[in-house]
Amino acid sequence: MQAPGSERDELYVDHVYDMIVVSNRLPVDYQEGPGGETHWKSSPGGLVTALEPVMRAADGAWIGWTGVADRDFDPFEHDGISIIPVPLSADELEEYYEGFSNDTLWPLYHDVIAPPSFHREWWEAYVRVNRRFAEAAARAASDGAVVWVQDYQLQLVPRMLRETRPDLVIGFFNHIPFPAYGIYSQLPWRRQVVDGLLGADVIGFQRAADAGNFSRAVRRLFGYKTHGTIIDTPAGNGETRRVVARHFPISIDAAGFEAIARRPDVQARAREIRESLGNPETIMLGVDRLDYTKGIRHRLKAFNELLRDGRLKVEDVTLVQVASPSRERVETYRQLRDEIELAVGRLNGDFSTLGHQAVAYLHHGYPREEMVALYLAADVMLVTALRDGMNLVAKEYVACRFDADGVLLLSEFTGASDELRQAVLVNPHDIEGLKDAIVESVQMPKRERSRRMRALRRRVRENDVAKWSATFLETLTGAGIIAPGVSDPLQAAISTLASTERLLVALDFDGTLAPLVDRPEDARATDRSRAAIERLAVADDTRVAIVSGRALASLDEVASPPDGTLLSGSHGVELQLDPAGVTIDLRDSEMAKLERLSSIVEEVAAGADGAWIERKPAGLALHTRRLSTTAGTALQHSARDKVEAELLGITVRTGKAVLEFAVRSSDKGESLARLRQHVGATATIYIGDDVTDEDAFAALDDDDVGVKVGQGKSIATYRVRSPEDVAELLERLADARDAAREGASPWT
Repeated sequence: MQAPGSERDELYVDHVYDMIVVSNRLPVDYQEGPGGETHWKSSPGGLVTALEPVMRAADGAWIGWTGVADRDFDPFEHDGISIIPVPLSADELEEYYEGFSNDTLWPLYHDVIAPPSFHREWWEAYVRVNRRFAEAAARAASDGAVVWVQDYQLQLVPRMLRETRPDLVIGFFNHIPFPAYGIYSQLPWRRQVVDGLLGADVIGFQRAADAGNFSRAVRRLFGYKTHGTIIDTPAGNGETRRVVARHFPISIDAAGFEAIARRPDVQARAREIRESLGNPETIMLGVDRLDYTKGIRHRLKAFNELLRDGRLKVEDVTLVQVASPSRERVETYRQLRDEIELAVGRLNGDFSTLGHQAVAYLHHGYPREEMVALYLAADVMLVTALRDGMNLVAKEYVACRFDADGVLLLSEFTGASDELRQAVLVNPHDIEGLKDAIVESVQMPKRERSRRMRALRRRVRENDVAKWSATFLETLTGAGIIAPGVSDPLQAAISTLASTERLLVALDFDGTLAPLVDRPEDARATDRSRAAIERLAVADDTRVAIVSGRALASLDEVASPPDGTLLSGSHGVELQLDPAGVTIDLRDSEMAKLERLSSIVEEVAAGADGAWIERKPAGLALHTRRLSTTAGTALQHSARDKVEAELLGITVRTGKAVLEFAVRSSDKGESLARLRQHVGATATIYIGDDVTDEDAFAALDDDDVGVKVGQGKSIATYRVRSPEDVAELLERLADARDAAREGASPWT
């Protein structure tokens, strides 16, 4: 393993990679040929589809287990992706995977629908295997590489990587729910697991509620400060490292599923399926892994009672239940299969006729084309999960229904229910409610079916798996193409924000309202931005604030703010509120530090043609924008080293081609909090482009909106490309604010 600057272990790897995915299973399945030779077959899934192009472009590798116990395989290439196998013994498979992962964590994270088991030897195996995965990633990662760890089997890997390779950019995505603390706290190793996850820079969850549960667990167990989606964790040497914990709902390759559904042979197969079932008026379909979280027993009970009560007739309605095999070595799953098959047998025995089967039960896995044909053949899709991180079957069904027909009945306890609001939403624990929803779905008029399905399809197409991976990686790395203008999600956020009672519009200046220029005194806001600010500032229910690292006098000069605009200069050290600014009254010790600070930085900058110093009431800024990147970085390093060697208690902050020093500490987050309190804002939008704006983004509440301008890693939820796009955003916000205000009482 390598820390920055050390030598890498050449015995284990002959190539390093800039992008690494770490998951329990590899994207390939092992197949042994007739002569004992090794073959690998792709196991396509949504994750592979999403990450394949990213990994090829970034020289990526995939680390995982092959699915074969007690076998070692050398790294190899498959379809353009580097594969690095991690071995597992049969004992580890039993204790780490079937034991701790699937008989401890899985039931615990799914709200204890089945009781979890807690065994110390299972935990020890989990730690041991996680360390093996972490070591494999550390060996294979290039300096500063991106490592994206997947799912609950590997929750300790981020911390293990952070300790051995602090240079890495680490992401983690949890594909299953994260439970409320009252449930999670049952885990004997609760602190170790949460600490393991906090090794990541970004932790992704399926639902906002899951991210909230995790943040609450962090507060309860460690007392770390959390604000919005940000968790401040100690990084050593008195420093703080920010971890983003937020939801990134996963999706599917919607276009790929629709393409299969449009094939004539698949459509012909769908007609064959209907004919083989006796061409009933309605085919209901359930597609699940055979798992106690999927609510299969609940839907069978509801269907049984509907047939018993005569609300549905077996001649008219058939239920097709696909229950693919799952974890059959785990006793809980063996018992579940017996229960399901007993229930199906009784239901068919009670209600089937010679010509009409009540339930067609299929305990198989099927290729994608056959599943798509089933989706096309089904009039009603039943998704009755008791707890599910997302449930991609619901999205697959919607993607396949290019005919805008069919009804999706969806449990409100799935992550998919947050997005697919036009489905028939149910509480599967409420059997009477479930029965009513099934009847509603069967009897729904075609016009209503089409209206709902068109809305569902629009949602699934717009939020596909490629967008999921791009959004996560952009949050993690700041990379990615930013489309011009205002995106649809940002427009939706603006529309919601516009209806708030008291709105604070807080804006950075340089690089946000004004394009960056070589001479700071030449910076000016774009005409469109200024006009939009004037529209916003004139209303009594909206306040505009400009929040800058500039000294207040400089900011007032270049911004020429409209009357009533609040100003924050020097990263919040100076505040211009109503009716006058806050006086900066430095103590004698601070004045002495400021004088010596100026001497040190002047001496460093004197030998660099193109560097200049901006003086502020409580500090100064060393600007290196006119220097080359290499020369500017070297000059900043020299200035920082000399200041920190001589002066204690100096705040140092890095921005875009600028290094700032202050004798009195403040940041834009603290400034934004004071502005918000002063205004009495019920909601805030903050827009900024610089590293220093991240403090303000971190101070936003859940209902606020943060917008990052341009490239670069950011915790802001939304992005725009340039100051011109900021102007468009402000114009749209003013329009939305005017529209929301019509007919309402003016705010006083």
